[in-house]
Amino acid sequence: MADDPVPFVSLRSLKQGPLDPAAALAEIRRIYFKTTRRTIDHDFAHAVDLLKGLPDEESREKASVYMEGLAQMRKEWEPKVKGQGSKGKGQRRP
Repeated sequence: MADDPVPFVSLRSLKQGPLDPAAALAEIRRIYFKTTRRTIDHDFAHAVDLLKGLPDEESREKASVYMEGLAQMRKEWEPKVKGQGSKGKGQRRP
């Protein structure tokens, strides 16, 4: 889903216009607590879209803790590619 060339656009924003900053922050917070491994890509894109609509640095700073958490979950939950063994330093080769 990360290779999807079409950016996420919230249907709510198309129908109602942009959210006010408090509502956008509340929606980002809701996304943070409700995201799952299956929905993380969609949820992250939605949160970024909301973040872009915040009008000032103060609002974006308040959202940053949730955005960092979403980014961390997205990183932890990304699919592992076969062949990426955990050959670290100090391991013997057969």
